[in-house]
Amino acid sequence: MRARVTQKLTPAQRTAWLRLARSDNVGPITFRQLVNRFGSVDAALDALPALMRSAGRPFRITSTSQAEDEISALQGLGARVIAMGEADYPEHLMHIPGAPPVLTVAGGENLDWHRTVAIVGARNASAAGAKMTRLLTTDLGEAGYVVVSGLARGIDTSAHRASLTTGTIAVLAGGLDCIYPDENIPLASEILGYGGALVTEMPLGWEPRARDFPRRNRIVSGLSLGTVVVEAAKRSGSLITARLALEQNRDVFAVPGSPLDPRAEGGNALIQQGARLITCAADILETIGGADPARSMLFEAEWHPGTDMVPEPPPGADERSRLLTALSTTPTDIEELLAQTTITPQAMQILLLELDLAGQIEWSSGQLVALRGA
Repeated sequence: MRARVTQKLTPAQRTAWLRLARSDNVGPITFRQLVNRFGSVDAALDALPALMRSAGRPFRITSTSQAEDEISALQGLGARVIAMGEADYPEHLMHIPGAPPVLTVAGGENLDWHRTVAIVGARNASAAGAKMTRLLTTDLGEAGYVVVSGLARGIDTSAHRASLTTGTIAVLAGGLDCIYPDENIPLASEILGYGGALVTEMPLGWEPRARDFPRRNRIVSGLSLGTVVVEAAKRSGSLITARLALEQNRDVFAVPGSPLDPRAEGGNALIQQGARLITCAADILETIGGADPARSMLFEAEWHPGTDMVPEPPPGADERSRLLTALSTTPTDIEELLAQTTITPQAMQILLLELDLAGQIEWSSGQLVALRGA
């Protein structure tokens, strides 16, 4: 089963979770692997210095005081740090590949986090697209659903504004104090004022970069029973969100548009590929009424803290060499690497941890790994 916290974390435990999550090169997948390997967050933190030496590359381990300072600053902003498995960690998010081990959340205490629909679309939305978004959002809100989006210009902004009074969740690509774009800082305040929520996995002071928006998009879709694309160009962040929703085994909906409008190309392509064509909120409600995000865990191994604690010799140079030879910039399944290299699963886990901490590999879809490009 997934890593579960049977009760609310103590302050010391919360600090430890944040320390590990904020340390260099410890992303969500690496966090899970460290806990699986060493049995607990505290044990993983104790093991990091040795892993750092094995990786051959120095990196920063977040100190206790740094984590405590962040928690204190967040509390000063009225926000909180929630660890995966705690009662108030969004349950839908637990069923996605690479779920954030810790989230920063402001507001949203009275929202229904189980009845959620994501609405995303073009930043340069048309008047018709904005109107369609308002209609869908209003009807979804009246039906008791909370609307999730990414606080971007255009469709996202329309979705948040239309759901202020019925409930909305804005997922940020940066820290809580780095709202992007600047023009939506007042909207973020309104969301909190109406009881909505701001969510991010990034630390305070983090200015969003281009690579952070796809990471944010997986949370947008992961928080939701289904994702609605209103307008999207052929290559857009909205289509990334739709693809991530499919990887998470969630429903994807698209509003059709004119073939003459480039903003409709992405949505029309999604429909051709099997997304549900919708013209009103009833089309969405008909599908998601019985949706259960826990029904399938397609891509990510479960957490088993403490199950891999049998001591064994550390992997040697020959095993490391065989693994590096087998890896390429093309994502490869772990099972294939094990078969090709004949490295034991335990040694493979340690080697991949070392390479990950050294910044030499990157993960996709939970169990696919590739050498990081230059």
